[in-house]
Amino acid sequence: MAVAAFIGIMALIISALSGSQAILLDGLFNAIYAVVGLFTLRVGRLALSPDDETYPFGYGYFESMVNACKGLLMLGVSALALFNAVTALLTGGNAIAAGISIVYAGVATASCVATAFALKRISRHVSSPLLEADIENWRVNALISAAVLLAFCLIPVAQALGWHAIVPYVDSWLVIAVVLLCLGVPIRVARRAILELLNRSPQPAIAEPVRAALTSALAPLPTEAIYIRMVRPGRLLYVTVHVVLEQGHPLSIAEADRWRATLDAGVRRISTPVLVETLFTGDRRWAAPSAGFDPVETEAIGREGGAERDGSQ
Repeated sequence: MAVAAFIGIMALIISALSGSQAILLDGLFNAIYAVVGLFTLRVGRLALSPDDETYPFGYGYFESMVNACKGLLMLGVSALALFNAVTALLTGGNAIAAGISIVYAGVATASCVATAFALKRISRHVSSPLLEADIENWRVNALISAAVLLAFCLIPVAQALGWHAIVPYVDSWLVIAVVLLCLGVPIRVARRAILELLNRSPQPAIAEPVRAALTSALAPLPTEAIYIRMVRPGRLLYVTVHVVLEQGHPLSIAEADRWRATLDAGVRRISTPVLVETLFTGDRRWAAPSAGFDPVETEAIGREGGAERDGSQ
């Protein structure tokens, strides 16, 4: 957050002195990082807290919310920068002071690379989607600053070669190139976070090993069906397992608790932190997918829907 604030303030000052829209874009990106960093610190601490009466399912969704806001803010700034760059191209370009711009781009590139490297080292000991998103953002930030540095270094070369006509357009084309090349990052960050907020099942790379481990662990039990539901708000993997036992199979509370401990340990070998909730029943209707209505009504609706589909066919 401190590095983002430093680069953001420096960029806003230098953009006013040099007239560069590319530096202004860089400054706005870093200003967003710094402001969102305040929320990231708070949410990072909340995510470690257990659930309570106010938030009965914990604070994991706050991490997804922060990442969604960060991605959407970056998209908004990118769209604004792209609009301004195209407008500048259509109105004769934008003359900038190359010397001070090169100095800024050099300092910004070094700062971004150092920050990305430091966060990557921290990620070896800390598992957090907030940190992963920040590492990705700082990598993009470093690439943007490096591209800005390269383009600004080309301005003196173009002037020395007598290509004065292209110099006013370098800054605008640079902004367009940076936005288009890096547009995938905010889209990916926002999309992933929004899907988490919508309770979509996690990616197959996470979900499939968990399903396989649970199914394998429950193999000794005489089951009619196993329903496994997963969501991953932030860093927490929340797994609900409904086990439909064969009719008449005896299962004491103590045995059920031992099975719960076995399943919890099996999932923790794959992913952590994790919350595994296991429920045993002898009636499939208490485990099958439902829209939240009364189970008898749900079955009736299902039969009516099936009859309508058969009639239409």
